[in-house]
Amino acid sequence: MDVDPRQYENIAIKDNDINNIVLSYLVHNCYKETVESFVTCTGMKQPADHLEDMEKRKRIFHFALEGNAPKAIELTEHLAPDLLDKNKDLHFDLLSLHFVELVCSRKCTEALEFAQTKLSPFGKVQKYVEKLEDFMALLAYEEPEKSPMFHLLSLEYRQHVADSLNRAILAHANLPGYSAVERLIQQTTVVRQCLNQELGKDGLQQFSLKDFLKS
Repeated sequence: MDVDPRQYENIAIKDNDINNIVLSYLVHNCYKETVESFVTCTGMKQPADHLEDMEKRKRIFHFALEGNAPKAIELTEHLAPDLLDKNKDLHFDLLSLHFVELVCSRKCTEALEFAQTKLSPFGKVQKYVEKLEDFMALLAYEEPEKSPMFHLLSLEYRQHVADSLNRAILAHANLPGYSAVERLIQQTTVVRQCLNQELGKDGLQQFSLKDFLKS
């Protein structure tokens, strides 16, 4: 049994609220040109310095996504000077991207030297030991993309690190780490789960955005 649409179809939604949700998504994902067009079309105001920071975040995001971690780290240190010093997990993930790029380029000697100088200090902390072992194991394979750790070489892994970096930079600037639409979906999922539990359903039915959009 789903929630009857008649219970919410007549709830009025202001255009300005919808515009703010759309703008939040565009800014979060660094769609600068689209933001400028959207602001012009809707008459909304967007501070100029916000657009400047968005362009910087966009460059950082794409460098991380491309696996160019040294450049992503350099720009991050300029935009958010103490971020990586405080967020060791993120710093490790970025350094690991560079290690992976060296391995994929078959620069194994350089990769080993990089691991010894930049990654090995993380080995003093237990939670990084297993991760380090997985990355170092890539050196044992002539074709690392066919190793059991192949996922570390994937675009999905780089996307994960780039997304985490983007959220961290936003949080560093006291901005939401997730866009408004993401937070709405998260909150909707929790509310739906609580409703299902209160209605006594067997198990908790996960909220499906795909199914909701079809309804």
